[in-house]
Amino acid sequence: MTAPGFCSGRAAWVRGQGKVPRTWLGEQAVARLWRLVCVSLLAAGLAACAAPARIAGQGPAFERLGRFAVNLQPVAQAPYAAQGGFSWRDDGRTLRLDLSTPLGSVLARIQVGPGMAVLERADGSRETAASPDDLLERLWGHPMPVAGLRDWMRGAPEPGQPVLGAQRDEQGRLTRFQQNGWDVRLSSYDDQGPRRIRLFRQDAQGEWRLQFLVDHG
Repeated sequence: MTAPGFCSGRAAWVRGQGKVPRTWLGEQAVARLWRLVCVSLLAAGLAACAAPARIAGQGPAFERLGRFAVNLQPVAQAPYAAQGGFSWRDDGRTLRLDLSTPLGSVLARIQVGPGMAVLERADGSRETAASPDDLLERLWGHPMPVAGLRDWMRGAPEPGQPVLGAQRDEQGRLTRFQQNGWDVRLSSYDDQGPRRIRLFRQDAQGEWRLQFLVDHG
């Protein structure tokens, strides 16, 4: 079943006449990547998401597969939206996140380990940094703290960072809180954590919305 806002109707990757807002993209390579993806998806006239592939690995790990959606409203620019599939595998030491197009091909691969964060694009080009936050700041051109996502996916706040406005359900599970400038909403829990993760952030660059919908754990 396709949830509203996730790969429903024709390809929903492009808003605002297909323009990529350059004010929030600090790297021209990233802008070129998005343009290529948008053109190919529109040409395909996609109607639904292909199931993302599970990430192979040995030993126990926290795994999630599903769909993601991004909606951006940069200051003084046209809005922008993208969606596709994601695969997540975290063995406690190394995290790998694959983002795929609705057709199922890998758009980008992110690996995070001790003192290291690597983004590998579909064309084979790579960006490296000491942490996910440093990596995103290099790409976007301004701070974008995202390290907490590793804990939010499990239904917990990032350790050592202030938490505001925490709300919990009748089972004591977190349903909403603010951390590192993000409004985090968690719902539809299973035995591993939330199956719907909704993030909202507003800063000097604009508004940022990110959602993960877990189909398989």
